[in-house]
Amino acid sequence: MKKIVPIIIAGLVAAPAIAQMQGMDHSKMDMRQTMNPTPANPYPPAEMEMHQKMMSATGSDATETWVRKMIEHHRGAIAMSRIVLRDTKDAQVRMMANKSITEQTREVGELQGWLRAHNKRAQ
Repeated sequence: MKKIVPIIIAGLVAAPAIAQMQGMDHSKMDMRQTMNPTPANPYPPAEMEMHQKMMSATGSDATETWVRKMIEHHRGAIAMSRIVLRDTKDAQVRMMANKSITEQTREVGELQGWLRAHNKRAQ
């Protein structure tokens, strides 16, 4: 019973927001406006590519699918970090972006290694 209570509470908290979104007229939303890169938000192309690749990444079971989706997730972080390196002059952000590229590249390598170790096609 203790495990059910947090789920019920979470559902009660989220229900109004979900109901509001379901009642929205999405036909009038201009997705091009939110998807076009701007100087303040140059990330939409990288985000869309990441999400598209994550959505299509599948494996023979849930474990392999997770590995493949995480590879694309990390690649998306690398792409966005490269964009900020191109655009920012902030030394701390540059340091964090470079660190992110290094760490995310390592993560992709580990995930690719898992695929190879399990006789799966790398991506």
